[in-house]
Amino acid sequence: MDVITLVGIVAALFIVISLSEPLADWSRLPYTVVLAIIGALIGSGAIYLVDHGADLLPGTVEIFDLNIRASVFLYVLLPTLLFQVSLGLNLRRMADDWVPILVMAVLAVVVATFAIGYALTPFTTLPLVACLMLGAIVATTDPSAVVSIFRNIAAPQRLTRIVEGESLLNDAAAIALFGFFLTFVMLGVPNPTLRDALVGFRCSSSVASPRDGRWRGSAWPCSPGSAGFRWPRSRSASPCLYVTYLVADQILGVSGVIAVVMAGMTLNFLGPGRLSPANLANLREIWDVLAHWAGALIFLLAALLVPRLLGDIRLHDLFLIGIVVLAATAARLIMLSVVLPLLTALRLSPRVDRPYRVAILWGGLRGAVTLALALAVTENLRVPEDIQREVGILATGFTLFTLLVQGTTLRWIISLLGLDKLTPLDRALSNQVIAVALQNVREEVAETAKNHELTHEIVRAEAKRFGERLDAAVQRAESVDDIPDRDKITLGLVALAGRERDMILDAFHEQLVSARLAERMLSDADRLIERTRAGGRDEYRSAGRMSLAQGRWYRLAITLHNRLRMSRLLARLTADRFEILLNQRLILRDLHGYIDGKIRRIHGRRVADLLHELLKRREDETQSAIDGLRLQYPGYAEEIERRFLRRTSLRLEEREYDLLFQDGLIGRELHTTLKQEIEANRRRADARPPLDLAVQKTELVRQFPLFADMDDASRSQLSRVLKARYAQPGEALLRKRDVPREVCFIASGAVEVETAGQRHKLGRGEMFGQLSLLSRQTLRTQVVAISHTTLLVLDEARFRRLLERNQALRTAVMESAVKRRIPIDNLVISG
Repeated sequence: MDVITLVGIVAALFIVISLSEPLADWSRLPYTVVLAIIGALIGSGAIYLVDHGADLLPGTVEIFDLNIRASVFLYVLLPTLLFQVSLGLNLRRMADDWVPILVMAVLAVVVATFAIGYALTPFTTLPLVACLMLGAIVATTDPSAVVSIFRNIAAPQRLTRIVEGESLLNDAAAIALFGFFLTFVMLGVPNPTLRDALVGFRCSSSVASPRDGRWRGSAWPCSPGSAGFRWPRSRSASPCLYVTYLVADQILGVSGVIAVVMAGMTLNFLGPGRLSPANLANLREIWDVLAHWAGALIFLLAALLVPRLLGDIRLHDLFLIGIVVLAATAARLIMLSVVLPLLTALRLSPRVDRPYRVAILWGGLRGAVTLALALAVTENLRVPEDIQREVGILATGFTLFTLLVQGTTLRWIISLLGLDKLTPLDRALSNQVIAVALQNVREEVAETAKNHELTHEIVRAEAKRFGERLDAAVQRAESVDDIPDRDKITLGLVALAGRERDMILDAFHEQLVSARLAERMLSDADRLIERTRAGGRDEYRSAGRMSLAQGRWYRLAITLHNRLRMSRLLARLTADRFEILLNQRLILRDLHGYIDGKIRRIHGRRVADLLHELLKRREDETQSAIDGLRLQYPGYAEEIERRFLRRTSLRLEEREYDLLFQDGLIGRELHTTLKQEIEANRRRADARPPLDLAVQKTELVRQFPLFADMDDASRSQLSRVLKARYAQPGEALLRKRDVPREVCFIASGAVEVETAGQRHKLGRGEMFGQLSLLSRQTLRTQVVAISHTTLLVLDEARFRRLLERNQALRTAVMESAVKRRIPIDNLVISG
């Protein structure tokens, strides 16, 4: 086949794909189903023309002799699709649901594999391992149809995210199992023992290539998080992807599929902090387009193979296809009806109502990955011919059943379940929103007609017609049952959280917050929306407090700092926390205007006042967190605020230049020059001031009342020997069985001290541990942090030397002893 013919075939495929989209909209069928039907028809026509083309259309046989190999899917199209999916996932939100995603992906694939394999064994002459290999081939699902419908019917975002995450991981799990069983098929082991399986799993590869049958294991070294990787510009990401796949698969002997998934997830997680916003947006747009065409080509080319794979199907094969359908459906039904509710009961997964479970069950379509793996088996010369035939026919027949039966009826099932209808609460809200919106439109239309001096008769006629529509909308809004205040509050909070998310996006687009921090804030906003929709006011407050909490990484950073004196991670995360809290405080303050301008008109004054109160609580909690950081790191918050003002002024300055250019007051050359100067100033303003924990410790020592009388040299020397320690609320700083060997000065926060059944609180400027250390009697004391606390710690020897030189410190020690009713004679203050 020459180049011109090849280009013509590719162009024809793209034309078919372009025509399939409007056809799918018109027929209301899933896009992938339409592609599969068209591809199967084209494949059937191609086979007919190959057999009879010499007589009907001389010279065209070469064009229709489509020799599509499995390598086209596995090495060209599949990496693009997997990379785009992993690049577009919301990893921070998926991390909250990793348990149900892993269980529904990995466990579901394993259950389906063994259910199909053991169900087939009594009815076929294939060995058990071949049946299990077939089960692995058809275990992977393509959720694109059900996900697209879920988005159209506004299904819960968390449910959609779990289905998407499951689809990405079950491909890798199914391919790994496929390669595992393929190894035994090629070795001629029909029924491997447990020992054979364990040895084979350790020694065999993860996925089998169509040429030599070898697929391997882990691929983390090929991901962009590995050492020596330089972050690509968006235009160079495509060759880097294929280099990653080929190096992993052909050179390192590991799974190229897993390498691509890890590369996409790593770039997704780390890219916002290392790529500029423009490059990041460009990168995702390019990969969205590439993945759209790659996904369409996968389905179309796979469908072209259907007639060839089903070339010699027999009646008994149809019976076996029915067995596969029943076994696969039963396996998925067990996962959705037993495992998923169990995860919900354990609070590891969101509650999935029965209608959604039925939709997910019926929407488990199989697609290109299944056909590609089946094709790989039929091309593998080391697989017996009878196994090649059965696997090709059964996998293809099962795929056709899911596409032509389940795919064509999925939307009807959705409608039958009532998932495409508004709930009574949403319907009542819709009527109220329409009535309020039409009132606003009438006022604006009246003002427009007045300003343009339109004909009085036309204005009056249109006003009468619009008034009738408005009266009907108001009547519908008043005819339904009143929405309970509790539901109004929930709806108002969801709208408020949605507006908060929009304001975060606006701040990102105006370059007031970096892409990396914007993604974290958007993840918190998504959690706020989802939990508020599910649990109302209480969940709104709970999710708001979660966004203020210090996560696992922050706790790890504190541990590294306290125990290993490694402060770099803590400094970076603390600086991030400063910036996020300051931006969140600004957004929360602006949301009060949204309540008065929008929500009050829909839900009324009473609900609006309550929303103001809830928002004020979040605002106070955020301000309290900022105040705590100000005490821990004096002066740094002011640097962050100064940086914010500089970035805001640059954005406003840029907007003024754009307006002057649009009005024709300045030319293009001057406008370009001014924009370049703005970009140079913005790069300087974007550089965040470093948070030096050593400098902050010196500042804390200077502000400590007990050390106020010390000269600068002594204070500097003291700051070098003091160790800063950070404590979380509830953390035990000293237990009753511990023997104190150091004294802790409270630089910020508060602790609770319990001695002999008596409890009292200590705050900033006070210390603990000195009485147990100096007393001649054993004091069973327990100290617990009751807020985020910064401590300055001094060991016993240095504390005693300081005590001899510092009169203020000796006075404070004696006062604390009197307060605790400990005789001063029992204290060993000197030598």
